Amino acid sequence: MSNGFSSLIQADLAALTNAAQNLSNGGGITAAQQFGAQDAQPGFSFAQAMQSALDGVNTQDAAAGQKMADVDSGKSDDLVGAMLASQEAGLSFSMLMQVRNKVMGGLDELIKLPL
Repeated sequence: MSNGFSSLIQADLAALTNAAQNLSNGGGITAAQQFGAQDAQPGFSFAQAMQSALDGVNTQDAAAGQKMADVDSGKSDDLVGAMLASQEAGLSFSMLMQVRNKVMGGLDELIKLPL
């Protein structure tokens, strides 16, 4: 489940990163300088934040899958914990997909803006 969606999300993340780099290469000043922000964090990267969120969701999904496999094979009898971990991983993935959809919608709106 997560491999197919993970590759789709990574492809979208790469497209967003390329679009952001193209926008930043277009002018000599950054967006923070343009709007007067002096306290911009130099180490913050949206791509890194999305990648860490993707890694977290992937790790959570793998852990839930392992718990379910342990219950299925009889190594563990914590069915409630496995089901909770599975539901939590599903909710995390749904939240990540909603964030992705909002970012893609915002990017579409930016593309549609007249210059």
